[in-house]
Amino acid sequence: MVIAIGGASRSGKTRLAKLLKENLLGEETLILCQDDYVYPISQIPTIRDRIDWESPESINFESLHEDLTNGIVDYDHVIIEGFLVFHQSELFQRFDRSIFIYIDKKTFIDRRMEDTRWENEPDWYIEYVWESYLKYGQVMDQYNCLKVSGTEPIATGDILKYIMVKAN
Repeated sequence: MVIAIGGASRSGKTRLAKLLKENLLGEETLILCQDDYVYPISQIPTIRDRIDWESPESINFESLHEDLTNGIVDYDHVIIEGFLVFHQSELFQRFDRSIFIYIDKKTFIDRRMEDTRWENEPDWYIEYVWESYLKYGQVMDQYNCLKVSGTEPIATGDILKYIMVKAN
């Protein structure tokens, strides 16, 4: 089974992926993180003086598809997470379950400002990250997807029911 988790930066995608893996006891589970498929910096577009991590052109989707194909063969579950997981319809069609974690802009900004991995990011870049999420990171309405709030504690039990009920 392939489970996709998408949403804005800092919405809780990685945390949910890890929680699901912990709760799928007795089953082999692989997590594929979109961030692990970023091209080398020299191949990523830039915006102003910054590397544009937020564009689809920064992700090696071919390699991601390949690892997903291999993961489906070798594991009971593959969880794929990232803000661009719903960007490609070819990728979306491979998902058995899809979860979209939504947060509002204020929550995004607050969490992004607390994150010090990228030092101090200029306000214009944080706004650009949000705009890129709105442009590339949304799940299209025609796709069936469980939508959960990233501002509330994640109800892992409800998500597991969604995953398992649909599987039977």
